[in-house]
Amino acid sequence: MTTVPNVTFRTRVRNDALEGPNPFEWKDVTTDDLFKGKKVVVFSLPGAYTPTCSTSHLPRYEELYDEFKALGVDSVICVSVNDAFVMYNWGVAQGAKNVFLLPDGSGEFTRKMGMLVNKDNLGFGYRSWRYSMVVDNGEIEKMFIEPGFEDNCPTDPFEVSDADTMLAYLKGQ
Repeated sequence: MTTVPNVTFRTRVRNDALEGPNPFEWKDVTTDDLFKGKKVVVFSLPGAYTPTCSTSHLPRYEELYDEFKALGVDSVICVSVNDAFVMYNWGVAQGAKNVFLLPDGSGEFTRKMGMLVNKDNLGFGYRSWRYSMVVDNGEIEKMFIEPGFEDNCPTDPFEVSDADTMLAYLKGQ
């Protein structure tokens, strides 16, 4: 695969004109909205609130965000096969301010990327395999895919999709 798949994501965005305890509305976001004319770092993980995702994967991308921006990256996106409500609340719980948490609720993007795996052994169902990539104007420049890609993998490899590996790649190291 050389380009990101054409997908429309169902997201929730804040609308201060709405009253009440839930001032959010649905907004469709396309892959063109996210990638066209931009350089984007994407990382995908199995699930919000899960241990490695919450203690290492997202926090380190959040921590290094300014360094990515200094290298010409327009945005950093975290994709997970979770719904918009879960992704929003996980972002609040994590204190995520810079990384855009992109819900792939149906798993369509992940499936079309060839990264959808069955994690029934963990009670998750279908989720994303852990990977990261640099996307330049919709073209996949580089992917880092964790080893051991398989359904019901007994481990959760986290060796190459991390923020430090991506930063080193972008710095040319």
